[in-house]
Amino acid sequence: MTSNVAKCLLISKVLVADGMMTDDERTFLDELMTKLGLDADEKKTVVELEGWDEAEGIVNELPLDAKLELVELLVDAASADGHLSPTEMATIKSVEQALGIK
Repeated sequence: MTSNVAKCLLISKVLVADGMMTDDERTFLDELMTKLGLDADEKKTVVELEGWDEAEGIVNELPLDAKLELVELLVDAASADGHLSPTEMATIKSVEQALGIK
């Protein structure tokens, strides 16, 4: 799994944390996967949440600035529908903690 796939998986984790993914959040994720160069198989992996458990470990190997950039993406993704739910925010905090940021 590449670090870009791992990043997208963590973003998916945040987006589904509140039990639903809005159209705006789905669009954000789709556009990000395209921007990061994910191929069709990689996109399918993200959508189906395959390898979710491995994603944090892969991202944890990235430099601090890349981790901080990912946290910004997590907040942007969760806010894509104009609402950052408490569950989404708790998931972001959990990811930050797993990555040793907070």
